[in-house]
Amino acid sequence: MSVTVDDDLWSAIGDPIRRRMLDLLLSDGRGTATSLSERLPVTRQAVAKHLGVLDQAGLVHGTTAGREKLYRVDQAQLARAVGQLMEVGTTWDARLGRIRRIAERIQRAADGAAAGEPSP
Repeated sequence: MSVTVDDDLWSAIGDPIRRRMLDLLLSDGRGTATSLSERLPVTRQAVAKHLGVLDQAGLVHGTTAGREKLYRVDQAQLARAVGQLMEVGTTWDARLGRIRRIAERIQRAADGAAAGEPSP
């Protein structure tokens, strides 16, 4: 069972400041480096760099609005990220289920050996 994961996409989402920026852009519908920096614990220049990473990953797109860029979340790319996360979650649920079953078999065998039962 193999899940294809876009490393650039997840690297972009992996940073807590960028996740917060995405949250703000989703709730507000749009934002600039200046408007976002007013609500984040980083400078406007740091916000601009983070927006560049999100833009490169395709998660946001900027359009020129006067002297600044106005950024919006790319809903299709965000949906792709959510889909990948769901696939990874499903894969790990299956793996953990297999590990649990193996551990239960080992435990049953150990319990049987402790009770003097022959092993299977």
